[in-house]
Amino acid sequence: MKFYFVWIGKTRNPHLEALVEEYLRRLGRYARYELRELKDARNEDQTILSALERDIYTIVLDELGEQWTSRELASALEKWQLQSIKGLAFVVGGAEGLGKQVKARANRLWSLSKLTFTHEMVRVLLLEQLYRACTIIHGHPYQK
Repeated sequence: MKFYFVWIGKTRNPHLEALVEEYLRRLGRYARYELRELKDARNEDQTILSALERDIYTIVLDELGEQWTSRELASALEKWQLQSIKGLAFVVGGAEGLGKQVKARANRLWSLSKLTFTHEMVRVLLLEQLYRACTIIHGHPYQK
């Protein structure tokens, strides 16, 4: 299974960018991935939608989405793999969030927390949780 990370703009905070790079490096031990950092545009929804392939299972990070524990996320990843889902796209909105069109395209809405985070922090949290889920799946001790 391949992960696609779709978000608007580059991570500008150098500390958060370093963490994004670190967790992508770690995640690369367990899964193939592709980062799609899209340019800022007037119509971010259309920009995001054009970056999503039709046959990719899409998970949009949204405050109204369902919340999972790390183990539930690991179980979901295993289930999707068994269902032969070839790719998962994780979509993170920009500073203004995501519009209805992108949310309607989603197969799932996922909320990392009831708290509000910056879109750049969400990128780090997303990658860290996916890395953690992979270590759970493979029985590695990181998650403890």
